[in-house]
This record gives sequence, structure tokens and C-alpha cells, in this order.
Amino acid sequence: MIWDWIPRNQPLILGALGEHVVLSALPVLIGLVLAIPLGWLANRFPAARALLIPAAGVIYTVPSLALFVLLPVILGTKILDPANVVVALAVYTLALLVRAVADALAAVPRSVILSATAMGFRPPRRFLAVELPLAVPVLVAGLRVATVSNISLVSVGALIGVGGLGRLFTDGFERNFPTEVVVGIVLSILLAALADASLIGLGRVAAPWTRVAS
Repeated sequence: MIWDWIPRNQPLILGALGEHVVLSALPVLIGLVLAIPLGWLANRFPAARALLIPAAGVIYTVPSLALFVLLPVILGTKILDPANVVVALAVYTLALLVRAVADALAAVPRSVILSATAMGFRPPRRFLAVELPLAVPVLVAGLRVATVSNISLVSVGALIGVGGLGRLFTDGFERNFPTEVVVGIVLSILLAALADASLIGLGRVAAPWTRVAS
């Protein structure tokens, strides 16, 4: 029974859950850090947008399993190195967030930018103090999609031996033990729901004016 199996395998479950959190959260952070300057370029220069946005779309169409297998050849890592999953998902996150950052910055009213410039804000300060904070609502929407997608894609890494909760899927199927599969699925869904709710809350804290508007 499922309620007997869970307590007896708590270390296994918690270990897989912890690995899943790290493998899905770290690429989001890396992708966001890289996407902000690239998204700024795409918003600031039409030529950069014409290059970056289509390229990001093409990258995101590459199958995740193929990328997991290809990266060890490119990076010189071992096939079971978790870095392969982190880098692959960071690439997918970057591909998703470049457009999100560009669209978020484009949504900032032009009048606000002009007002900040008239008040003496230089471009770097204006970006950090005015444009980026006002872009938070749209940016958080992109982050939610990227985060939930990563939580789902991490499980695919189990096919090459690195996959957090995905290991419960593969082990359960190999042993014909549905309980392990069900536990992995339920925890993946709960983790995605918790991450999504956390980002919604973070967005409301970072952009309190949206709460007033609603």
C-alpha cells in the first residue's frame, strides 16, 4: 500500500525531491540573469530583436532528451553529470525569457521613461530603478511558464540517470510498481503548483501597485 511505502522510503523520496528542486530552480536563476541583458538588447535595438527572438524560438524546439545527450560532447562532461541537465534547462529558460524580458520592457509606458530621463536618470539607473521594476508583472508571467516547464523537463533527465523525481517514474516502471510512479507524479504536480504560487506572491510583493489596481 502507498501509505506503507512512503514512510519506509522517506530518504529516497526526500532525496529525489531535493534534487528535483535544485535541478529546476538553478537553471531558472541562470536563465533569468542571462535573459535580462539579452532582452534589453532585443527591446532596445530592432536588429537585435530580429536575431535573438527567432533564435530563441528555434532553440526551444530542440528536444530535451537530445540536448541532454548532446551536451556531454560539447561540455566534455560525463553523461551522468547533473551539470548537463542544469545547462540544458538554463538554455531552455533563456530561450523562453528573452522574449518575455523584451516584451516586459516594451510594455513600460514611454511617458514614464521620458519623465525619468527628464528628472536626470541616466540609462543604467533608469533601467534598474524605473524600467525593470515596472516590467515585473509581465516578467513574472514568463518566469512562471519557465519554472513550471523546468519542473516538468527535469523528469526527462531520469532517462539518462539524472532526474530527481523522474527516478521514481523510471524505477516504478522497471519494477512494475505503480505506487512509486504515483508518488513521483503527485510530488511533481505539487512542486509545480507551489513554485507557481510562490512566483505569484513574489510578483505581488515586487509590484505592489498591481494589487491596488486589482
